[in-house]
Amino acid sequence: MTIQKILLVDDSKTELHYLSDLLGKRGFAVRTAENGEEALRRLAEETPDLILMDVVMPGQNGFQLTRSITRDPRFANVPVIMCTSKNQETDKVWGMRQGARDYIVKPVNADELVAKIHAFD
Repeated sequence: MTIQKILLVDDSKTELHYLSDLLGKRGFAVRTAENGEEALRRLAEETPDLILMDVVMPGQNGFQLTRSITRDPRFANVPVIMCTSKNQETDKVWGMRQGARDYIVKPVNADELVAKIHAFD
């Protein structure tokens, strides 16, 4: 499966703009959500090929949202990459336990991010 459609979930408009631009220039179709509720609405509208998930957000955090998405049979095959400033090994382990398939720390290195995305192609 080639990754084309990405759902980007982050409460920072700056991060959303930066990552949307970065990924858009590399040919990905990016949809965004600023919180867990909006992310779930976007998922109901269209299933992406991959989800980039921030951790620290108001309401449902990225760990909780990743757990609920990856345990939902409709989205179980959609890989989630945690994309966060939380850089402790325990955060990474916890993210992977919630169902994330990879983890990248902000500030994001564009080439590293794209390589992690293409690993799912």
